[in-house]
Amino acid sequence: MQYLYYKNSGSLNLTLKGDEHRYIFKVRREREGNIIVLRNLEDSTIYYYKIVSITKKEAHLILENSKELIVEAKKKLHIGWCIIEPKNIEKVLPTLNEIGVDSISFIYCKRSQNSFKIDLKRLNKILLNSSQQSGRSKLMRLEILDSLEEFKKLYPNAKMLNFSKNRVDNSEIDNIVIGCEGGFTDSEIKLFNSVVGFNTPLILKSESAVVAVASKVLI
Repeated sequence: MQYLYYKNSGSLNLTLKGDEHRYIFKVRREREGNIIVLRNLEDSTIYYYKIVSITKKEAHLILENSKELIVEAKKKLHIGWCIIEPKNIEKVLPTLNEIGVDSISFIYCKRSQNSFKIDLKRLNKILLNSSQQSGRSKLMRLEILDSLEEFKKLYPNAKMLNFSKNRVDNSEIDNIVIGCEGGFTDSEIKLFNSVVGFNTPLILKSESAVVAVASKVLI
């Protein structure tokens, strides 16, 4: 773990309770006098706290030092992702976070199942855990959109990932939309002037395509 997320990080004095206390002292086995690193993910600052006292239920910390430390990908990538089964999104999300995707718009496209419900609170918790492990200093932004038409209005310069001789490798991409299982309908394809694809005859699952795009653009 690169740091502990705590929303009040930056205060002169802190008291850790509950899950934060349990993780630091039962999992990490930190002790009185040790220095631990915290972030609030609202700013780019990393905070160093000294553990001044510990009880079975809480620990008291005092701020020793702080510094700005930005840890993020060198490029910005926003992904429009037509909604697939939430459990599959949850499996892939930490990987996208570690690669450095800046933001994701989850879209109810024509071939998305409307029964799939996205729990943003749960996804943000997954992102918090992933960011603590990877060291990422800014939380990925998530949103839910009702249609691909709405996405296109908000992000008019976005490209579409589909079958195309214009390769992802040879394109400048900062905003791209990726389909769900079954791909896009003809009417959705007509919304986009710029379409890019992979140099492979294989059919990728939606979650595989998302990871492949993020890797080619950001790493």
